[in-house]
Amino acid sequence: MIQVAADNPYQVHVSHGARRQVANYLGDANRVAIFHTASVENYALEVAKSLDVDTYSIEVNDGEHAKNVQTLDQCWQTLASHGLTRNDVVIGVGGGALTDLAGFVAATYLRGVGYISVPTTVLSMVDAAVGGKTGIDLPQGKNLVGAFYEPRTVVADLDFLASLPAREVTSGLAEVVKAGFVRDSKILDLIEEDPQDAKKVGSDRLKELITRGISFKAEVVSADLRERTSSKGNIGRELLNYGHTMGHAIERFENFKMRHGEAVALGMVFAAELSHRIAGLSAEDLKIHRELIGALGLETAYSAAPYDELRLLMSLDKKSRGKTLRFIGLESLGTPTLIENPDEEILRQCYESLRG
Repeated sequence: MIQVAADNPYQVHVSHGARRQVANYLGDANRVAIFHTASVENYALEVAKSLDVDTYSIEVNDGEHAKNVQTLDQCWQTLASHGLTRNDVVIGVGGGALTDLAGFVAATYLRGVGYISVPTTVLSMVDAAVGGKTGIDLPQGKNLVGAFYEPRTVVADLDFLASLPAREVTSGLAEVVKAGFVRDSKILDLIEEDPQDAKKVGSDRLKELITRGISFKAEVVSADLRERTSSKGNIGRELLNYGHTMGHAIERFENFKMRHGEAVALGMVFAAELSHRIAGLSAEDLKIHRELIGALGLETAYSAAPYDELRLLMSLDKKSRGKTLRFIGLESLGTPTLIENPDEEILRQCYESLRG
């Protein structure tokens, strides 16, 4: 069990069969609305069967395309039609996009109802479900509308990974290896020792990687709940965005058809190239980026987008401050730094290196 410090502290349960913990966090709820996607309907049903209250299911579309104003409005109206009250609870069962959406619904309906997150992918376990960020997308960019809203608990049931496609496991591990690059070197060791076992659902190695990924994020967000303290000497929660400035740009250019972790993996290679040129990251540490990301089966080269289009998309990133383009970089593995407004020619050179 992992503790997250917050205005309303909460715990993350990580184990096989963890879904049985959900019932302990319902309080005095009389009914529960369970949001899920079609692909995890059976898991949502398992959660519902474990609860001794009235439940009803709300199915939404899979993936990032469900995180929009139209879907949000439909969710609000469905809750209202079922008479959900402030004492009742919303549960999100699914991947990162689903938990982002369900959390935002809970944060905004009746000015906030109880929320429990039940992530069903590696990515949502180690990233989206922990930290209290909820939100939806706009045509102009990802997660541009949202709220900080802590769940009552996060229940990461490792049994729910059994049906996860291999591509989704690999994509989720990009966020785990990110934690290794910026802080937890043991993660890098675990992947280097046996990258195939690291991707094997049910392996002790994957369980440890997921647990370490969650622990890393819990530690970071506990110290900076609202992403307000970032500066070059004190990066705070923005540390989690390593690889995300370029990663989000690629993801947007690809119209979210590329998996989030796949885009972040490319973004980390780009950030490492930038760090090598500006922040003193060694050639060896840059090489380690490419080797470990590649060992997981993730791409380390990308050339589909014209650089100028990616540059524009990076300027729309929510981490930007006015016209200031910001990157999390590395001086060395485990030693992060903040890079602001790097030289435009260096940025272009980094993309040329990413193109391979």
